[in-house]
Amino acid sequence: MYEILEKKILNPTVHKMVVSAPLVAKKAQPGQFIILRVDSEGERIPLTIADYDREKGTITIIYQIVGATTEKLSHLNAGDFICDFAGPLGKPTETEGLKKVAVVGGGVGCAIAYPVAKKLHENGAVVHSVIGFRNKDLVILEKEFSDVSEKSILISDDGSTGRKGVVTDALKELIESGEKYDEVITIGPLIMMKFVCKLTKEYGIKTVVSMNPIMIDGTGMCGGCRLTVGGETKFACVDGPDFDGHLVDFDEAMARGSMYKSQERAAHEHACRLFSKEAE
Repeated sequence: MYEILEKKILNPTVHKMVVSAPLVAKKAQPGQFIILRVDSEGERIPLTIADYDREKGTITIIYQIVGATTEKLSHLNAGDFICDFAGPLGKPTETEGLKKVAVVGGGVGCAIAYPVAKKLHENGAVVHSVIGFRNKDLVILEKEFSDVSEKSILISDDGSTGRKGVVTDALKELIESGEKYDEVITIGPLIMMKFVCKLTKEYGIKTVVSMNPIMIDGTGMCGGCRLTVGGETKFACVDGPDFDGHLVDFDEAMARGSMYKSQERAAHEHACRLFSKEAE
């Protein structure tokens, strides 16, 4: 059992938890993930490691409430326990040797992008961050990105905070102003990553994306997280989750990612009724 030491609500649908998991914290690196079960009868879900503290033996996870399991997880508080918390899984993001990087995050994907930006900053790299959200109420980690970035640009779809627009507009401005990046790392909705990669391909800038497809066991055995990268089948859990964004078949990934939307919605709605005050 893994104790929840801290819980914070970042916005109406995104929660942050600090979990006691010393063995996971001992080996964790930016870009990796864990798989948890809330209880012994629950499903397994992957969540990216948003931060870690080796001395305290803690792992930070940030998750969005989208299905039955994240709904159930959201009802736990500090002092409660998570049944299973396995990791770290996946390959760490490669940060060594990079001198100047643009990190582009979108929505809850910023929780995955932040530890990468932090690691690059600690390595002495120049970091320019572009983070985008639908509106001001959904913003997370703005200060954290600012603290590890020489330039940090906040974008909102509706202009309610930061600059109005999309992340590709800000990234294009940076590139055309003369900024030379060793690499662009982008993490967020598939459609956002697709268009970031389309932009960077025009300028010949290597671009890495973090993929989060449907995942079950996290060891490469089930094949649920398969992707097509450069015409070859890859598994996000063991070959990734980071891939060359210019080689990813985003259209296929988006089609597969939406296969179970109706079931996920139904399970979420059922969980909401289960945990509602009327049911208590």
